[in-house]
Amino acid sequence: MSDSSVPGLHDWDFILGSSRVHHRRLVARLAGGDEWQEFDGTSELWPLMGGAGNVDDNFVDLPGDPYRAASLRSLDPATGLWSIWWLDGRRPGVLDVPFVGRFVDGVGTFEADDTFEGRPIRVRFVWTRTDTPSPRWEQAFSEDGGQSWETNWEMDFIRAL
Repeated sequence: MSDSSVPGLHDWDFILGSSRVHHRRLVARLAGGDEWQEFDGTSELWPLMGGAGNVDDNFVDLPGDPYRAASLRSLDPATGLWSIWWLDGRRPGVLDVPFVGRFVDGVGTFEADDTFEGRPIRVRFVWTRTDTPSPRWEQAFSEDGGQSWETNWEMDFIRAL
Protein backbone atom coordinates (compact mmCIF):
# COMPACT_ATOMS: atom_id res chain seq x y z
CA MET A 1 0.00 0.00 0.00
CA SER A 2 1.42 3.38 -0.89
CA ASP A 3 -1.63 5.52 -1.68
CA SER A 4 -0.98 8.68 0.34
CA SER A 5 -4.71 9.50 0.16
CA VAL A 6 -5.47 6.66 2.61
CA PRO A 7 -6.30 8.27 5.98
CA GLY A 8 -3.81 7.36 8.68
CA LEU A 9 -0.81 6.55 6.50
CA HIS A 10 1.09 9.53 7.91
CA ASP A 11 -0.10 9.32 11.52
CA TRP A 12 3.37 8.36 12.81
CA ASP A 13 5.45 10.83 10.76
CA PHE A 14 5.90 12.95 13.90
CA ILE A 15 8.18 10.28 15.40
CA LEU A 16 9.98 8.86 12.35
CA GLY A 17 13.72 8.45 12.75
CA SER A 18 15.82 8.56 15.90
CA SER A 19 14.82 10.09 19.23
CA ARG A 20 16.22 10.44 22.69
CA VAL A 21 13.60 9.45 25.24
CA HIS A 22 13.13 10.58 28.84
CA HIS A 23 11.11 8.05 30.86
CA ARG A 24 9.14 8.70 34.02
CA ARG A 25 7.66 5.56 35.58
CA LEU A 26 5.51 4.98 38.63
CA VAL A 27 7.52 2.58 40.81
CA ALA A 28 4.51 0.64 42.17
CA ARG A 29 1.56 0.31 39.80
CA LEU A 30 -2.02 0.06 41.04
CA ALA A 31 -0.77 0.31 44.60
CA GLY A 32 -1.77 3.89 45.44
CA GLY A 33 1.85 5.05 45.39
CA ASP A 34 3.28 8.30 44.11
CA GLU A 35 7.00 7.49 43.86
CA TRP A 36 8.30 8.02 40.32
CA GLN A 37 11.55 6.79 38.77
CA GLU A 38 13.21 8.74 35.93
CA PHE A 39 15.72 7.48 33.36
CA ASP A 40 16.60 7.82 29.69
CA GLY A 41 16.62 5.74 26.54
CA THR A 42 16.47 5.88 22.76
CA SER A 43 13.99 4.99 20.06
CA GLU A 44 14.24 4.64 16.29
CA LEU A 45 11.12 4.25 14.13
CA TRP A 46 10.89 3.44 10.43
CA PRO A 47 7.91 2.83 8.14
CA LEU A 48 6.86 -0.48 6.59
CA MET A 49 4.35 -1.44 3.91
CA GLY A 50 4.24 2.00 2.29
CA GLY A 51 3.26 3.67 5.55
CA ALA A 52 0.53 1.20 6.55
CA GLY A 53 2.89 -0.18 9.18
CA ASN A 54 5.97 0.74 11.16
CA VAL A 55 8.38 -0.67 13.68
CA ASP A 56 10.53 0.91 16.34
CA ASP A 57 13.61 -0.32 18.18
CA ASN A 58 13.91 0.95 21.74
CA PHE A 59 16.65 0.96 24.35
CA VAL A 60 15.15 1.44 27.81
CA ASP A 61 17.88 2.27 30.34
CA LEU A 62 15.82 1.17 33.33
CA PRO A 63 18.11 1.38 36.39
CA GLY A 64 19.22 -2.12 37.33
CA ASP A 65 17.38 -3.73 34.39
CA PRO A 66 18.20 -2.08 31.03
CA TYR A 67 16.56 -3.77 28.05
CA ARG A 68 15.63 -3.52 24.39
CA ALA A 69 12.10 -3.69 23.07
CA ALA A 70 10.19 -3.14 19.84
CA SER A 71 6.76 -1.95 18.77
CA LEU A 72 5.08 -3.18 15.61
CA ARG A 73 2.17 -1.13 14.28
CA SER A 74 -0.28 -1.89 11.49
CA LEU A 75 -3.06 0.22 9.94
CA ASP A 76 -6.37 -1.26 8.82
CA PRO A 77 -7.24 1.10 5.96
CA ALA A 78 -10.88 -0.05 5.97
CA THR A 79 -11.44 1.15 9.55
CA GLY A 80 -8.62 3.67 10.05
CA LEU A 81 -7.63 1.80 13.20
CA TRP A 82 -4.05 1.06 14.17
CA SER A 83 -3.01 -2.06 16.07
CA ILE A 84 0.15 -1.93 18.19
CA TRP A 85 2.07 -4.92 19.54
CA TRP A 86 4.97 -4.71 22.04
CA LEU A 87 7.87 -7.15 22.16
CA ASP A 88 9.96 -6.90 25.34
CA GLY A 89 13.51 -8.23 24.97
CA ARG A 90 13.31 -9.63 28.50
CA ARG A 91 10.53 -11.97 27.33
CA PRO A 92 11.60 -13.07 23.84
CA GLY A 93 8.94 -14.79 21.80
CA VAL A 94 6.00 -13.14 23.60
CA LEU A 95 4.04 -10.39 21.85
CA ASP A 96 1.78 -8.41 24.15
CA VAL A 97 -1.91 -8.11 23.31
CA PRO A 98 -2.61 -5.62 20.50
CA PHE A 99 -3.64 -2.10 21.45
CA VAL A 100 -6.16 -0.67 19.01
CA GLY A 101 -7.04 2.94 18.32
CA ARG A 102 -6.54 6.00 16.16
CA PHE A 103 -5.38 9.59 16.05
CA VAL A 104 -7.99 12.35 16.30
CA ASP A 105 -6.84 15.97 16.06
CA GLY A 106 -3.22 14.94 16.69
CA VAL A 107 -3.96 12.81 19.78
CA GLY A 108 -3.57 9.05 19.49
CA THR A 109 -5.54 6.85 21.88
CA PHE A 110 -5.07 3.07 21.93
CA GLU A 111 -6.60 0.57 24.36
CA ALA A 112 -6.55 -3.14 25.19
CA ASP A 113 -7.70 -5.58 27.82
CA ASP A 114 -4.76 -7.19 29.60
CA THR A 115 -3.73 -8.52 33.00
CA PHE A 116 -1.43 -7.10 35.67
CA GLU A 117 -0.16 -9.35 38.44
CA GLY A 118 -2.93 -11.80 37.58
CA ARG A 119 -5.72 -9.18 37.70
CA PRO A 120 -7.74 -8.14 34.64
CA ILE A 121 -7.13 -4.51 33.64
CA ARG A 122 -7.76 -2.11 30.80
CA VAL A 123 -4.63 -0.42 29.46
CA ARG A 124 -4.53 2.85 27.53
CA PHE A 125 -1.72 4.45 25.53
CA VAL A 126 -2.11 8.14 24.66
CA TRP A 127 0.14 10.10 22.29
CA THR A 128 0.03 13.90 22.70
CA ARG A 129 2.10 16.90 21.57
CA THR A 130 2.48 15.23 18.16
CA ASP A 131 2.83 18.65 16.53
CA THR A 132 5.80 19.65 18.73
CA PRO A 133 9.51 18.74 18.80
CA SER A 134 8.83 16.70 21.98
CA PRO A 135 5.90 14.28 21.56
CA ARG A 136 4.68 12.49 24.68
CA TRP A 137 3.47 8.91 25.22
CA GLU A 138 1.59 7.96 28.37
CA GLN A 139 0.40 4.62 29.67
CA ALA A 140 -2.46 4.23 32.16
CA PHE A 141 -4.13 1.24 33.84
CA SER A 142 -7.76 0.87 34.87
CA GLU A 143 -9.12 -1.80 37.18
CA ASP A 144 -12.73 -0.70 36.72
CA GLY A 145 -13.24 -1.03 32.97
CA GLY A 146 -12.08 2.49 32.16
CA GLN A 147 -14.09 4.44 34.76
CA SER A 148 -10.86 5.64 36.41
CA TRP A 149 -7.24 5.56 35.25
CA GLU A 150 -3.83 5.52 36.89
CA THR A 151 -1.12 6.99 34.67
CA ASN A 152 2.01 4.97 35.39
CA TRP A 153 4.49 5.67 32.60
CA GLU A 154 5.36 8.80 30.62
CA MET A 155 7.86 9.10 27.80
CA ASP A 156 9.01 12.41 26.29
CA PHE A 157 10.64 12.09 22.88
CA ILE A 158 13.25 14.52 21.54
CA ARG A 159 14.12 14.07 17.89
CA ALA A 160 17.81 13.34 17.36
CA LEU A 161 18.75 15.35 14.28
